Amino acid sequence: MGKILLKNGTIVNEGIIQQSDILIVDDIIVKIARDISDADAEVIDVTGKHILPGVIDDQVHFREPGLTHKGTIATESRAALAGGITSFMEQPNTTPQTTTIEKLEEKFAMAANAAYANYSFLFGGTNDNLEELKRLDKNACSGIKLFLGSSTGNMLVDDEKVIESIFRNTEMVISAHCEDETTIRKNMAKYKAQYGDDIPIAMHPIIRSEEACYLSSSRAIALAKKTGARLHVFHLSTGKETDLFRNDIPLEQKKITAEVCIHHLWFSDADYAEKGTLIKWNPAVKTAKDRDMLWDALLDDRIDVIATDHAPHLLGEKDNVYTKAPSGGPLVQHALNAMLEKVKEGKITLEKMVQKMCHNPAILFQIEKRGYIREGYYADLVVADLNSPWTVTKENIAYKCKWSPFENTTFSSKVVHTFINGHLGYSNGQFSEKRNAKRLTYNRP
Repeated sequence: MGKILLKNGTIVNEGIIQQSDILIVDDIIVKIARDISDADAEVIDVTGKHILPGVIDDQVHFREPGLTHKGTIATESRAALAGGITSFMEQPNTTPQTTTIEKLEEKFAMAANAAYANYSFLFGGTNDNLEELKRLDKNACSGIKLFLGSSTGNMLVDDEKVIESIFRNTEMVISAHCEDETTIRKNMAKYKAQYGDDIPIAMHPIIRSEEACYLSSSRAIALAKKTGARLHVFHLSTGKETDLFRNDIPLEQKKITAEVCIHHLWFSDADYAEKGTLIKWNPAVKTAKDRDMLWDALLDDRIDVIATDHAPHLLGEKDNVYTKAPSGGPLVQHALNAMLEKVKEGKITLEKMVQKMCHNPAILFQIEKRGYIREGYYADLVVADLNSPWTVTKENIAYKCKWSPFENTTFSSKVVHTFINGHLGYSNGQFSEKRNAKRLTYNRP
């Protein structure tokens, strides 16, 4: 691979923005300094552009195996590179589900041949796989995923004794989808009796309500405190839940952490009128007040991570009556652009955005040598032009499903280059056909 020298970039890293050059040798950053010269290096001048660490997305659904008409590890990880995401953690609700060590390793073998971005997977907890979970090496994968509310691929874990046993029997991060199933079913029955299958989409955040979210997440947090488990609550969607989390200790010391997703920071229930089922997610996009409170908690560090919950479906599947339209949407290509737009608006600083999308996932999951721009770390880097407007159209969407909830949105900033382990995997709208991804490794003593 040789040497690449990035000249005259503005680096955003560890709370500091500064001009510097970066020398990459093979897959590693070897030098960060002003005015580096190396006669053997390929020089890429990035004057006027910002260099960020590659984004680490702790929650994606790439649909392989079994649901590959929606997306594949190859298509979606390629789209991720276009969005500056260089590492992903994929969820277990595929077909078959990733609920045995054998199926987990099969997924790793698939990704080794298919992934364009660095990869890892979450192991799915179920009502009956506790013994398999106990056998799982704590450095084997990202962690455990529990669906404490049903969603795509129904992996609902609803046996309270089993949930407590899982909390007591793993040192790994337990990432949880928290929605109370009893509350949701009761609400669904009420509105189905009123409307049949064609429930207005505006009812989605009322069916999958604030109460459903808070009941489940508060219960999971109480159990984590009781058992000492390491709990990470995925995709917070309500303001009420944010008070369950703390910001008075460093992330490294937290036993209970939280994530917020792009769609809950961008959209509100006012957008259902225009977007319809395209913004049907579980948990639901809720009120503008909820969105504001999620932003407050993100900025004051009660919420630790920004992710996507990328979950593609075909347009034909989404274009359906409420009860038949699946929840989820594609986001990896546009998440960083959306957050850079919020930087432009003054909603969040570049430094804080990088902390939440790059540094904190690496800290939280104890990922080795990624998430920062540091000498000796893997060269996962994003070069972004903060003054290069472009509009999302069908023609420039890289997802297999070929649609985006951001279609027709004009972003002010653009991902120009994405380096994956020192290789230029994406550049000015063009993808390299060479795969240079690696399996994520962990440092969990």
